[in-house]
Amino acid sequence: MVILRPDEIRKMTSAERFGQLDSMWDELMRERAVSSAGGAPENPGRIREIRRTIARIKTIEKELMEENQK
Repeated sequence: MVILRPDEIRKMTSAERFGQLDSMWDELMRERAVSSAGGAPENPGRIREIRRTIARIKTIEKELMEENQK
């Protein structure tokens, strides 16, 4: 999964953003499962990157929702 930048997220539709959010959550759960099972993650910084991308998607979605309500 590619880490998304804010300008890429803003270009998506709301449905695409929620689809990306679901896939990021799935990937985060897989990475956490590997870590909690005692395995060494392939990329140790990946969990942090995924969490930040999830936060970016949620933040931008909230900004756009508030903008549309004005």
